[in-house]
Amino acid sequence: MDLGSLGRFADPAVLILSSLAGGDRHGYALIKDIEAFAQVTLGPGTLYGALARLEERGLVEPLAAEDRRRPYRLTTAGAAALREYLEHARAVTAVGLRRLAMP
Repeated sequence: MDLGSLGRFADPAVLILSSLAGGDRHGYALIKDIEAFAQVTLGPGTLYGALARLEERGLVEPLAAEDRRRPYRLTTAGAAALREYLEHARAVTAVGLRRLAMP
């Protein structure tokens, strides 16, 4: 099923936070993980722009560089923000699915 005609379902920030909830990752690993679980490909500009905004808000933090790669980590505040967002999305999803099931 192609959902592309409905527009973007997930903000890049939510995808990045969801990826980092599974562990620390550098940029390329984030892109590949997000492709695997969300079937969305973030370009480098989108990825690093969103990472910068998340870092400014204290939701992610960069770690020491490994070779030329800089991994990122989800902060406690980032985990709380992601949980709050996903719980809200779950409630909205439940309403939508119930309404679709109505005759």
